[in-house]
Amino acid sequence: MSSLSEDLTHIKECGVIAIVRTRDPEEMLAVAQAALDGGIRAVEFPITCGEVLAALPEAVKVLSQRALVGAGTVLDEPTARQAILAGARFIVSPTFVLPVLRTCQRYGVLSIPGALTPTEVMAAWEQGANMVKVFPAGCLGPGYIRDLLSPFPYLSLVPTGGVGPENAAEYLKAGAAAVAVGGSLTNPKGEGDRLAMVRAAAEGLVSAVAKARRLQPD
Repeated sequence: MSSLSEDLTHIKECGVIAIVRTRDPEEMLAVAQAALDGGIRAVEFPITCGEVLAALPEAVKVLSQRALVGAGTVLDEPTARQAILAGARFIVSPTFVLPVLRTCQRYGVLSIPGALTPTEVMAAWEQGANMVKVFPAGCLGPGYIRDLLSPFPYLSLVPTGGVGPENAAEYLKAGAAAVAVGGSLTNPKGEGDRLAMVRAAAEGLVSAVAKARRLQPD
């Protein structure tokens, strides 16, 4: 099993967390595998979707050789513990819940709590969050990430909500450590084979992230 620091490096190097939101375990795995086929190497399964906790051990077994697997929308300590014991290597919350963060620390698992305002972001960071999910990021845009990092350049921010292939690069250019992408990746619009479209969207995201990073100054 990889260490916490290795997992953190993995997410930062990948630059994209795919959020796979579906109630059917078979569909969940198929969509996740399509995203991985497109080059993404971190996948989050929101536990509010159906029987995700029950399906998580199998997802970890199938996907962990190719990607880091985490659980999202974790709102309390018991759920965090269940997800970690099921094999989740990172835990994501839409808000900052201190007992969830402490549970992650206890088990040596990445904690990515959600926050929006500078005060909320710093509260999570100062309690030991490994990364902070800026949510909902879409209402403020990439400029907000740049503004947050101006006084706090050491933060590892993961903008989420309203992030997709069309603007992910702008968030990376603004200084985000990674982006988390849900519906625009895993439920792409258009006609045709859904899994093929997921793979194509993933390829586009990975390419955009790589290009954005090449353009950043050293």
